[in-house]
Amino acid sequence: MSTDLTRLDASELASKIHAREISSVEATQAHLDRIAAVDGELNAFLHIAGEQALVAAKEVDSAIAAGEQPASPLAGVPIALKDLFTTTDMPTTCASKILEGWVSPYDATLTTKLREAGIPILGKTNMDEFAMGSSTENSAYGPTRNPWDTTRIPGGSGGGSAAALASYQAPLAIGTDTGGSIRQPAAVTATVGTKPTYGTVSRFGLVACASSLDQGGPCGRTVLDTALLHEVIAGYDPRDSTSVNEPVRPVVEAARRGASGDLKGVRVGVVKELHSDSYQPGVISSFDAAVAQLTALGAEVVEVSCPNFEHALAAYYLILPSEVSSNLARFDAMRYGMRVDEGDMSADQVMAATRAAGFGKEVKRRIMIGTYALSSGYYDAYYGSALKVRTLIARDFDAAYEQVDVLVSPTSPFTPWKLGEKVNDPLAMYLSDLCTLPTNLAGHCAMSVPSGVSADDGLPVGLQIMAPALADERLYRVGAAYEAARGPIASPVV
Repeated sequence: MSTDLTRLDASELASKIHAREISSVEATQAHLDRIAAVDGELNAFLHIAGEQALVAAKEVDSAIAAGEQPASPLAGVPIALKDLFTTTDMPTTCASKILEGWVSPYDATLTTKLREAGIPILGKTNMDEFAMGSSTENSAYGPTRNPWDTTRIPGGSGGGSAAALASYQAPLAIGTDTGGSIRQPAAVTATVGTKPTYGTVSRFGLVACASSLDQGGPCGRTVLDTALLHEVIAGYDPRDSTSVNEPVRPVVEAARRGASGDLKGVRVGVVKELHSDSYQPGVISSFDAAVAQLTALGAEVVEVSCPNFEHALAAYYLILPSEVSSNLARFDAMRYGMRVDEGDMSADQVMAATRAAGFGKEVKRRIMIGTYALSSGYYDAYYGSALKVRTLIARDFDAAYEQVDVLVSPTSPFTPWKLGEKVNDPLAMYLSDLCTLPTNLAGHCAMSVPSGVSADDGLPVGLQIMAPALADERLYRVGAAYEAARGPIASPVV
């Protein structure tokens, strides 16, 4: 029973739970059993909330048995939550020693939406500390391993959520995407991940990395599952000053329409600047095959140029550290979290000692870069210039979308690399985000869908689909059509 239930898609589980063919308690327990069986090897979870998840599942079963309508289309289907969203009944550590054991006094809006939708939360997933990284090796609690090859990284910063999905420990997951932290892990684990339009999923209770870039989003094993979760978590929130007061996009309808496989009339742009000979050959061949598939589905495919994309990496790694240096100033040993106090120490000494002990190497690196970029005499040269590049990238997108409905590229230039291979070369690590960064800088939406495995090494590759702000449904139509035409792919080892 357990193995069978963990292999079902979220939409299939929901149908069976709502029809009372199985119970939410059975589905939730099956996934908890799977976590117990395999997560010791993978380290996808930082905290497992088995008791709370089963209580939530029982409430769903009782309501259905009483003849009540399910609270949402996903009621009763369990989920894994990235440890960046606050929860009142389990720790929120952001994978950092500085918040070890900290329990929030309030739920994030997204957490509340999951609870109200009747979605049991299995636990909190591992990540790069404060969402800074591309491999989940920067976690203070050890790296997560890729279920396709446990000697390799699962992407980052949301590698825990992606690994939990790929290894059937959870049918759904939540991630956050600041520069690709949903999409890149999805690509290297053969799962689906969407970065929604900035401001359409509340950031209230999402512990900030870079506030103008961070965006929570849905992760699943199919496009439809991801769409169903997208509609649950999206919506206006007055507690988030950046929240967009617009109706939730009809992404589920778009996914169902796309599954019919007809893309006639859809214009697809291949971004010239995101198709390079420097990318792994197997990634390029997989991408070219995906583009050919889109053409076979009736889409009109053209090449478009976005010349300022080549400056996205440099701009991003000035804007993000600058916002990090401001956001992480709140971890000062005075209000919550770790406190290093060796007796007769001044407040400044306590703060310095706590931050030195509590923050990891990559977090410290980005705080220092950001502080420097914002310092007197350098602000205009660095941060100010990066903001100008950000505007130019947004204009490139605007010009491209005058010609096409969606843009496509590889999600990541590389398949997952070996654990430890790039930890001492930050620039090599940053290059894995080349294709995903522009969307965050513009505030638009994008999705990664599995496009098979690389001929180089048999490891997963992702197709990235991008769309303008508030046009998220285009991602789901194209993604579902491609997914249906692509057919099933191999399963991971674990």
